[in-house]
Amino acid sequence: MAKVGIVMGSDSDLPVMAKAADILEQLGVSYEMKILSAHREPEEFFAYAKGAEEKGFKVIIAGAGMAAHLPGMCAAIFPMPVIGIPMHTTSLGGRDSLYSIVQMPSGIPVATVAINGGANAGLLAAKILATSDEVLLQKLKAYAKDLKEQVQAKDERLQEAGYQNY
Repeated sequence: MAKVGIVMGSDSDLPVMAKAADILEQLGVSYEMKILSAHREPEEFFAYAKGAEEKGFKVIIAGAGMAAHLPGMCAAIFPMPVIGIPMHTTSLGGRDSLYSIVQMPSGIPVATVAINGGANAGLLAAKILATSDEVLLQKLKAYAKDLKEQVQAKDERLQEAGYQNY
């Protein structure tokens, strides 16, 4: 059973949303991905959001651009955490998406990551799930250790190349 629902308004969002899926796969978290428009197919959207809890979702990651209603509408219906990913847009660079997602009214929170922040959305979903999953928590700790080691290895290569701060 999928623990995370990943939903996007358009297939143009797929490269960003796939980064969330990649992180979840790397950590062994099950997910379901779907293209769904809150504006163009409202009946299908409402059925998805209303049925997400019954499907076993614990978190929904919703990506949206421009008016960016998908995350907020998910949060209005789904009783558990929703993570919004604002998509970069050509007209306003994604600021329109960011503001639409982050400026939710009181009582309808949406956790919001950076514009095109698919990987961080996947990590945040995993961290939410890890509050009640010790195995996943250990995988996240190992992931963080690996990031640290990558930075240290890059610094070591830099120092070996002779770049010093005197």
